[in-house]
Amino acid sequence: MNRDPLTAYNVVWTTPSEDHNGSMPIGNGETGLNLWVEPNGDLVFLISRTDSWDENERPCKLGRVRIKFNPGLADGAFKQELKLRQGEIEIVGGSTGRSVTARIWVDANRQVIHVDADSESTFTTQVDLELWRTEQRTVTSIGDGIDGFKGPKTIYPDTIIGGQNNRIAWYHRNPVSPWKGTLELQGLQPALELGTDPLLHRTFGGVIRGEGLVNAADNALISAKPQKRFRLSIHTHTQVPATEGQWLKAIEAHMANSDAVDSDEALEAHRQWWDDFWTRSWLFATGHADAEAATQGYVLQRWISAGAGRGNFPIKFNGSIFTVDGKNDPDYRRWGGCYWFQNTRLPYWPMLASGDYEMMRPLFRMFLDALPLAKIRTPLYFGHEGAFFPETMSFWGTYENGAYGWGWRTTGKPGDPTVNKHIRFHYSGTLEMLAMMIDYYEHTGDKAFLKKELLPIADEYLLWWDQHWSRDENGKLHMTPSSACESFWECTNPTPDIAGLMWDIDRLLALTDKEIGAERRTRWATLREAIPSMPMSEVDGQPVIAPAEGKLPKRTNSENPELYAVFPFRIYGVGKPELEVAIHTFENRGVKSNAGWSQDETQAAYLGLAKTAADYVSGRARKKHKASRFPAFWGPNMDWIPDQDHGGNLLMGLQTMILQADDGKIRLLPAWPKDWDLDFKLHAPHRTVIEGIVRNGKLVDMNVTPESRRKDVVMTEPR
Repeated sequence: MNRDPLTAYNVVWTTPSEDHNGSMPIGNGETGLNLWVEPNGDLVFLISRTDSWDENERPCKLGRVRIKFNPGLADGAFKQELKLRQGEIEIVGGSTGRSVTARIWVDANRQVIHVDADSESTFTTQVDLELWRTEQRTVTSIGDGIDGFKGPKTIYPDTIIGGQNNRIAWYHRNPVSPWKGTLELQGLQPALELGTDPLLHRTFGGVIRGEGLVNAADNALISAKPQKRFRLSIHTHTQVPATEGQWLKAIEAHMANSDAVDSDEALEAHRQWWDDFWTRSWLFATGHADAEAATQGYVLQRWISAGAGRGNFPIKFNGSIFTVDGKNDPDYRRWGGCYWFQNTRLPYWPMLASGDYEMMRPLFRMFLDALPLAKIRTPLYFGHEGAFFPETMSFWGTYENGAYGWGWRTTGKPGDPTVNKHIRFHYSGTLEMLAMMIDYYEHTGDKAFLKKELLPIADEYLLWWDQHWSRDENGKLHMTPSSACESFWECTNPTPDIAGLMWDIDRLLALTDKEIGAERRTRWATLREAIPSMPMSEVDGQPVIAPAEGKLPKRTNSENPELYAVFPFRIYGVGKPELEVAIHTFENRGVKSNAGWSQDETQAAYLGLAKTAADYVSGRARKKHKASRFPAFWGPNMDWIPDQDHGGNLLMGLQTMILQADDGKIRLLPAWPKDWDLDFKLHAPHRTVIEGIVRNGKLVDMNVTPESRRKDVVMTEPR
C-alpha cells in the first residue's frame, strides 16, 4: 500500500468538546492523559498512572491541568487530530496569522508529558494545576458494585509544595493503608513477614515547568512575556515508601535525565517507538461498512491498550487509566481497585497475535510477585500445598475484603468458603493464566521466562489442583463443590476446570525434558491421567458439551462455561476432532452476547463460523458509550468506561477470524467473510510473522517469516 492506511483512522475533531466526555486518550504505557479543549479554548487534561494507588486501594488521577493560550484555541478555526503513527495529538486553533499549534505527546521512553505550542505571532500562556482532593474528607461509598467497603473511608488531601522556583510540584502520599488489616481479616498474619506494605506512604505526583514560564502562584504558571513558542513539560513519578524529600529528589533525578536528551532527539525517538509499534502488526479490513467499523475499533483499542500497557501494574479492566469524571469524581470507577480475572485477562490475550509481548509483562509480574502470599494462604485455608488466586483480588494477591467476608462468613474460620458465592469455588482463573503464559513462551521462546516465571507458577498452580481434590473410585479427580465460572455454583467437575487442566498439562508435556525436567514430566503425566472426561449432554438428540457433570444448579451469571473448551482452552475448533459437537454446543449456548466480557465472536471464529463472528465483531465495534466522544470508549456494559473487556474481545475476535495457531499448524482465514478485504500482519508461535493480503475472499499475497514455517500454513475455507 502506497498511502499509510493508518492515517485513515486518525481521530479528527473540528469543534471543541463540551466537557470531559469529549476527552481523547493518549499515553506511553505508564502515564496517560484524558485530553480535551473546552468551548472557551482552554486545553484541559487529566493525568493518570498505572501505579497511583491511594490509601483506599483506588487507582487515582494525579490531577488536572488547564492551559490557557491567548489568543485561544477556540478563537477561530479549530482542528484536533490524534496522529496515531506519531503517537501525539495536534491541535490547531485561532484566526489566520494568529493561530496556535499545540502538540501533546507522552514520551514513549520516559515519564514526561510534553505540550509544545507554536504560532506565527506572539502569544501568552497560563498553566493551572487543578486538584479536587484538597482537604481530608469522609465518604460512605468508593464505588458501586464493591461490597468490600465497610464503614466510612477517609480520603486524604494532595500536597502542593510551596516556594518552588518557576515550577509546580505536587504529590499525594498515603498516610494509612488497608494492607495489614486485610491480611489479618483474611487469616493471613504469617504473610505480614513477606515485606513492605505496598500502599503505606506510596507517593505519586508530578512537576510542571516550561520555557518562559514563571510562578503566578504555587499552583499556577504564566508566561513572563509573549512568545512565539512555549515548551511545557510535566514529569510524573511514583515511589513507595517515600517521604516528600525522597520523592522530590527522585523526580528531580528523572528530570535531569530527561534534560540530558535533546528535545528534538527525544521527539524523534518517541515517534520511532510508535512507528515500530504500528509496524510490528496491523489489521485493516475494508470493502464493507462492517469491516470498516471493526477496523476502526481494532486500531483505536490497540492505541488505548498501548497507552497503559507498559506500566508498573496491569491494565485495569474497568476503564484502564482513561476514566473521567464518573459521578462528579475523576477517581471514581465501578468495581473499584481490585482485579477480576474474568475481566483482567481480556486485554491481554490479543497481545500475542499483535506481537505486543512486552505489554503482557506487567500482568505476569503481578501474579509472580503475589505468589509467596498465595503459597502461605493454601496450607492455612486448605491444609495442603500449592497456590491459588481468587477470582477477585487486590494487586498484592488477597481476596477483595467484602467477597471474603467481614466476619460474617459461615463458620468464622480462616479459609472456609467466602461469603461471595459467585467466587466461593471459582478457581479456573489460575488455569487460564497458566495457559496464557504457555502461549507467551511458545511465541517468544524466552528461556529466562520459562525458568523464572512459567515453571515456578506451573509448579504451584498444578500442585494445588493435584492436592485439593479427592479421587473417585476410578482414580479421577472429584472436583466438588466447585463452580463453573460464576454461572453455576456448587457443581461437580466443571468444564472450565477440566478443559483448563487438559489444555495446560498437554502443552506442558509437549515441552522437552531439557525444558521441564524428567521429574515434572512424571508428576504432571500422573495428574493428567486423573483428569475426568469432558462433561457431555444432549440437545435435540445431538451431543453437546455440558457446563459441568450431572444436574446443573440454577444459572447465576451469563458466562457459557461449556464453551471454555473452545476458548480460552482450545480443545475444540477448526481442524480438531468433534468440531460439529462444539458447533452444536455454541448454537445452543445459554446466553448470547457481544458486549463486555462475553466472548462469543472469538468462540465463533475458533469454530469457523465466519458470518456469526463478523456480525458479532462489527456489532461490538459500534457499541460505544453514547456520552463519550472518542469512538473507542466502550461501555459501561458490565464494568466501566472505557470497558477494556469489550475492546479486548474486539481485537481477539478479529485476530482469530484470520489466524489460529495450534498443534504446530498456522490456520489462515478460518472464519473470514468473503466480502471483507484485508491487509494484515500477525504473529504466531515460534517467532513466526505472517503478512497477507485478501481480496474477494482469496489470499492474493503472503509472506511468512521465517520462511521455514511456510510449510505449516493451512488455508481454510470459511463455513
